[in-house]
Amino acid sequence: MDEAYSSSRAVTQPPELEVRIRSLGKNYIDFVLTIDMVEFFENSSVLADEFIAHRLGLIPLTSEKAKDFRYTRDCNCAQNCQYCSVEISLHAKCTDEGTLSVTSRDLVSSNPDVVPVLEDNEDRGILIAKLRKGQELHLQCVVKKGIAKEHAKWSPVSVVEFEYDPYNKLRHTDYWYEKDKASEWPLSKNAEEEDPPDPTDKYDFNGTIKNIYIGVEVIDFLMYHILLPFSRLIVDFSFDLKLKTVGSLPPETVVSIATKTIQEKLASLQIAIEEESKLLDGDNALATWY
Repeated sequence: MDEAYSSSRAVTQPPELEVRIRSLGKNYIDFVLTIDMVEFFENSSVLADEFIAHRLGLIPLTSEKAKDFRYTRDCNCAQNCQYCSVEISLHAKCTDEGTLSVTSRDLVSSNPDVVPVLEDNEDRGILIAKLRKGQELHLQCVVKKGIAKEHAKWSPVSVVEFEYDPYNKLRHTDYWYEKDKASEWPLSKNAEEEDPPDPTDKYDFNGTIKNIYIGVEVIDFLMYHILLPFSRLIVDFSFDLKLKTVGSLPPETVVSIATKTIQEKLASLQIAIEEESKLLDGDNALATWY
């Protein structure tokens, strides 16, 4: 039997995961609540319904209580209920000669735990539309729980960054410049995490990447942290993570939820492999008996 499916084979334990936070801000470090459906009762603005609905869907909402909600596909209700959704309404009408700016601060939520994200009390919110005298905007939104795999509006992370080998020890950028390599590939802050190379050293043809500086989905960060060391493809490998959230979840919550999610996925994978191994063991035993 193939060793890859043997349930009795020795398993090498992955190295201990070490987490070091270089910097942590309010929005710097899986599931999120966002507006999923919009019903318009009145829209006499110059903007089409679809345009306004798109803007509403990208407004970040506080999602600390998202874990308490069900996914729509897992709820027993006919359409929407308090266990899988939140209703948010908006009714604005311009009665003055000037221009009325309708922002996310004007959204009224049926759940105080699910409201538009505001930096502080002076934050005017995200602009939705501008109305002139006599124009009116009246609508109702349904907020649902989802993940970024379904739609980008459910992503709690906004910034994507990637860098490795800041000193170009592997010479991967030697041919990727127009005029001057030093000015087009300046050293970043990540260079502070590594020792500068000795210019007299010869090129190491067996050199490998030791550090990756990345600001991307936390799931990818954890996948590389857990799966790559476990597969023994890379022995000495580390990540320095930098990411920025949209404000719907604090960065430490994103990391915590992502860790739990990847653990659940790995547990499901382990169970499936064990069940498959038992089936293969049974087939081999049956073949031996015959």
